[in-house]
Amino acid sequence: MRKSEVVVVGAGIAGLTSAAILSKQGLSVTLIESHTQSGGCAGTFKRKNYIFDVGATQVAGLEKGGIHSRIFDFLDVPSPEATILDPACIVDLNDGGKPIPIWYEKNKWIAEQEMQFPGSRRFWKLCTLIHQSNWIFANNNPVLPISNFWDFSQLLKALVPSNIVTGILLKSTIFDLLRICGLSKDERLIQFLNLQLKLYSQEDVYKTAALYGSTVLQMCQEPHGLWHLKQSMQSLSEALESSLRKNGVNLIFGQEVHSINFDDQNMCWKISANSKKNSFVYQAKDLIYTVPPQSLLKHLKVPLNRKRRYKKRLISLPDPSGAVVFYSALKKEHIKKNISSNHYQFASKEFGSLFVSISEDGDGRAPKGEVTLIASIFTKTQDWFNLNKQNYLKRKKDCLNKISLELERQFDIVCENWLHRELATPLGFEKWTGRPNGIVGGLGQNPDIFGLFGLSSRTPFQGLWLCGDSIYPGEGTAGVSQSALMVSRQILASKGIDFNL
Repeated sequence: MRKSEVVVVGAGIAGLTSAAILSKQGLSVTLIESHTQSGGCAGTFKRKNYIFDVGATQVAGLEKGGIHSRIFDFLDVPSPEATILDPACIVDLNDGGKPIPIWYEKNKWIAEQEMQFPGSRRFWKLCTLIHQSNWIFANNNPVLPISNFWDFSQLLKALVPSNIVTGILLKSTIFDLLRICGLSKDERLIQFLNLQLKLYSQEDVYKTAALYGSTVLQMCQEPHGLWHLKQSMQSLSEALESSLRKNGVNLIFGQEVHSINFDDQNMCWKISANSKKNSFVYQAKDLIYTVPPQSLLKHLKVPLNRKRRYKKRLISLPDPSGAVVFYSALKKEHIKKNISSNHYQFASKEFGSLFVSISEDGDGRAPKGEVTLIASIFTKTQDWFNLNKQNYLKRKKDCLNKISLELERQFDIVCENWLHRELATPLGFEKWTGRPNGIVGGLGQNPDIFGLFGLSSRTPFQGLWLCGDSIYPGEGTAGVSQSALMVSRQILASKGIDFNL
């Protein structure tokens, strides 16, 4: 049996970050990952001469004062090399109007808003006010949802007067903000918002929490911004791994957790894991679980029978989306359409929308003169898991061809010019990440699941903590890093250590 003070399950960005913070603070940490590499949905894989980002293709929070920047400064490791995205994305509604570049420079983006969506200035101003209030609040390191007095004390410390004002919108949606501003019938604006919000909240304007949606709609602009990592998304994981090695973390790959139980005699958690050839047992007082909370139903069977109310809540969690991702490569000259951004989103009658990420020269993803092109769509996971092998392969081939055709039309690509094409479905994501049914992006950020009303990192089981994209404040590498900081502070506080970045 291998003992440490903390065991972390899952070496995605949430697991790497929490392990790095706690080990830097002097705790002994073991990090267990079923895959052969770290990163999870923010990892990479290689095909021939190409490196593909698995899921996430852009990063928020690398600016001075951003969550990644603050964490790397604390860990005393250099931030990965990155460039600001300007525009962060170009959105084409395919409605006959001009595509919409989302500019980094505030005044430029305001001018774009007024041109693309006349009469919408009041809505954007309201979103900005909410976002500014949220940003101050988040930087004050709140703990949400509240589970005990210490959590409550951290919430009180984080609050500023503007939060009291925006707090009246706690149960409101983005559509409520549109209605307040007299824009509830602006179909073009609603279509644009639906495309963008689906990427970050997994919900549309009618269901996205106003406090969450207002922030994600403003993250592309200065002083924040979205970043393109040189050398692939894996560089984010590699920077965190360098801190783990420096602080003696026991980082274990290729072992899959199959059960978690509490040892009443020794008052600690026992984590049983298997590699291809052997079985292992780990022991720790604190266990950070960064896998989607739905997986607790499989891993935590015996303890959950004692907490039926909590088990019922896990069972009743809404089904997150899955993703179908098209990975491809071609010569840059064969994309005939002039594109001034690495990221492009366009409306599609077939798929609703496609989000496209294109590599740039010198970023390590493709040989000189060539690019990788990744296109993703959301899908219902059950549409893929309820098929026999023959029907699954047929559906996968049909989907690959349909996505190819959409991209060829949108970017004026000749079908013979593809150098590489492959498709990942929820089945592939389940195998790669270990997430049940290959779900992506955590829970939809509607008013019933966001903030005060979401799942707490503090579970009903002493020493068992949740962390990741299903826990406040939500998905994305910046969100899960904020979640990792929050759970690290809670664990350190339980040991009498007051910690803040």
